[in-house]
Amino acid sequence: MRRVLLLTALAALVTVPALAQQRGGAQPAGPRKLGDFSDWTAAVHTENGQKVCYAFTRASRTDPQREGVILTVTHRASSRDQVALSAGYAYPRNAAVTVAVGNNQLAFYTANNSAFARDGRAAVQAFRGGANAVARGPRAGGRGTATDTFSLSGFSAAYDAISQECPAARR
Repeated sequence: MRRVLLLTALAALVTVPALAQQRGGAQPAGPRKLGDFSDWTAAVHTENGQKVCYAFTRASRTDPQREGVILTVTHRASSRDQVALSAGYAYPRNAAVTVAVGNNQLAFYTANNSAFARDGRAAVQAFRGGANAVARGPRAGGRGTATDTFSLSGFSAAYDAISQECPAARR
């Protein structure tokens, strides 16, 4: 029985990419690292034939403790400075999240397990001048507050790397 399952799985792994190529389906290019910049990493991948550049860091502290808490800034051909926070759990519906960088309080809105900056350009400016970003929002289930801290060491260099790889479109 195991052998039949193994052979079936192997056949599927070989067949699906071949069918996609026959149908002209473009396979997304895997990520290519642009570099590590202190606590931040910059990378690029291709999505629907377009470059997507992003810089990200993992939380240096989380309360409550959890995995997969990531802060990301993304550039696409159609948009720049998309700032997203992945909490590692689904936010309650219509939850509000704030990210403090020094004296700057940045408003984020939520959708599922992510929070997005209402003003990405303002968030990037704050990140460039800050040491840490501290996100506060409702815990999973909506009871209490989750607090996540992100180092901004290396942010400016990572941001410059993605901006160079994915320059702003001329208008």
